[in-house]
Amino acid sequence: MSLRHALLGLLDDGPASGYDLTARFEKSLHKYVWTARQSHVYPELNRMADDDLIAVGEQGARGRRTYTITDLGRAELRAWLLAPASARAVRDEQVLRMSLLSTLTTDEARQLVRGYLADAETGHAELIDIAAAADAEAHPRGRLRFGRLAIEYGIRSYQTQQEWARWALEQLEASATGD
Repeated sequence: MSLRHALLGLLDDGPASGYDLTARFEKSLHKYVWTARQSHVYPELNRMADDDLIAVGEQGARGRRTYTITDLGRAELRAWLLAPASARAVRDEQVLRMSLLSTLTTDEARQLVRGYLADAETGHAELIDIAAAADAEAHPRGRLRFGRLAIEYGIRSYQTQQEWARWALEQLEASATGD
């Protein structure tokens, strides 16, 4: 995925200023899907305008410009969505730490896994709240609105992480007692 496609996806929901896109990006994608700084958003919007993927509206009273996805931009977004996903290299610091637990004492390993479990519980609760808010709002795309399917993916991922952490704690406990 690229920032370009994320921005096209957000603009497919309707015109927005760079400020609005950054805020929506932060709210809907940042923590769970893709990270981008404001300093990356505006240059990418300029490149997208140069490539005719978006149209730039007149500058408003507060210096804001409104961006709108073009037919070419929508075609680019659709082509990217329909293309097979490229193989991705997984870079997950938590999983790396878990793979190196044997370096720690059993108590230290338990503490690390408990922290992982707590993080998964927190993320799960946050996404449950986000899902409830998304479900409460009307949107012309129904259940597909606001990335609702992606939110559910995150919820289920956190559930799996919690199950794994509880299992790992059981394994650590069993190894500590010599079972």
